[in-house]
Amino acid sequence: MTETPNTLAQAREQFLSLVDGVRPELHRYCARLTGSVIEGEDIVQDTLAKAFYALSQTPEVPALRPWLFRIAHNTAIDFLKSHGRKYTEPSDELDTIVAFEDRPDPAVVRAALAQFLALPLLQRSAVILKDVLGHSLEETAETMGTTVMAVKAALVRGRAKLIELRSNEEAPVATREELERYATLFNARDWDGVRALVGDDCRLDLVSRSRRRGKEVGMYFGNYEKADVSVRVGRLDGELVLAAYVAKAPTPTYFILLEWRDGRVSNIRDFRYVSYIAKEATFHV
Repeated sequence: MTETPNTLAQAREQFLSLVDGVRPELHRYCARLTGSVIEGEDIVQDTLAKAFYALSQTPEVPALRPWLFRIAHNTAIDFLKSHGRKYTEPSDELDTIVAFEDRPDPAVVRAALAQFLALPLLQRSAVILKDVLGHSLEETAETMGTTVMAVKAALVRGRAKLIELRSNEEAPVATREELERYATLFNARDWDGVRALVGDDCRLDLVSRSRRRGKEVGMYFGNYEKADVSVRVGRLDGELVLAAYVAKAPTPTYFILLEWRDGRVSNIRDFRYVSYIAKEATFHV
């Protein structure tokens, strides 16, 4: 029987509640393995996506803590082996499989050899075997020692990244001046001014909670209109970010990452709901 979207969402909420107590420990481990609190959280997100899918395939719940740590360890090891630079944007495997198409995009097939190196090893192998060499899904899964479902997820994510690289050779980088302008408007509660800085096609990732795009991003600032939160520009893991301080806390409560394009915000990653990463962070103003 096919699960409805509401049933799936309820199951996901129950799962996140079940693992809530373990998540900070998972993050501490992954952040130390990678040397980055942001990349550590990316790995935690991937770990939970894999665990959620795995639970749907088994009648019994395993011993939760050691099981999650095994998944996190393997995920982090894969990360360390296959990434030479900043990890690409994460997404739930359950969400990406829905977007899978069996026909490869011609732009992916024509991608330059060097661009494949920007992909994690799993995505890179899947795209080359399936899209460049023409293997079937089953043959690709057998070669990689994984499942067809994992191959589909890797293909969706790998294809999207290659197309992004072709259309935008250099990822947008926020300057301190841009972030200071955003922070000044945010702290002045000038929400119309903040919204004016946000691009029409901006993407929002409210990490571990929801994702939005375009006009829906504007509603996100409504959450801050009555909240006692201020932001400050500084460096985290060598990258310029906004540190969020709740109720005039002396240290950052969580972080917000912004990407810019043509003077406007093109991507927001808000870690409000995974504030535990701030405990492991080294933030410099």
